Amino acid sequence: MPDATTENVTLLKADELGRIERVERDGVVVIRRDIASARWWARSFARRAAAREARALARLEGIDGVPRLLAWNGRVLERSYMAGQPMQQGQPRDPAYYRQALRLLSVLHRRGIVHNDLAKEPNWLLREDGTPGLVDFQIAWTRGRRGRLFRLLAREDLRHLLKHKRTYAPDRLSVRQQAILSRPAPHSRLWRATGKRLYKLIARRIFGYWDNEGQGRVRR
Repeated sequence: MPDATTENVTLLKADELGRIERVERDGVVVIRRDIASARWWARSFARRAAAREARALARLEGIDGVPRLLAWNGRVLERSYMAGQPMQQGQPRDPAYYRQALRLLSVLHRRGIVHNDLAKEPNWLLREDGTPGLVDFQIAWTRGRRGRLFRLLAREDLRHLLKHKRTYAPDRLSVRQQAILSRPAPHSRLWRATGKRLYKLIARRIFGYWDNEGQGRVRR
């Protein structure tokens, strides 16, 4: 990695999984995830999550709307910066945004990648040109195999996008999209009935954030 003295670093988030920083280097902005500062009990998970994100971004190389993988050395991941607002701030209401988001998801799935975390609005960007972007591939499906489980998870990617469309542009949902929303996958129904409350408790008490906030606790 380049010498830190040549960098202008802004801390975006620091929690039990490490630090996320905005780094300006010679006029170029990148996002850096450093897991060296992760808590000892979370370090193994943080490393696996970063490695998964690196695999996903490498497989998605060249796709507009997804960051480029710049570096991954087992401790620090760097990706390109995409200018824009997280969905909960930008609140996209233009139907074109959702048409483009559907196409972006389709490209991901054709590459054998399922995001798996699209219920979180901060993982969707409203970019400066009004188009969608996707970030945070830490729990993405990266195996490439497109069997029954892949199709089930890909459908959930789609359903979560439609849930956001229902929030910001409900009058533009098609009849088919409304039908998809009304039929969550079995594992999604089981998750809501069992594990979701525990997940929210852990997210708030340990990491200091909820799904739609996108701003974790800054741990000193």
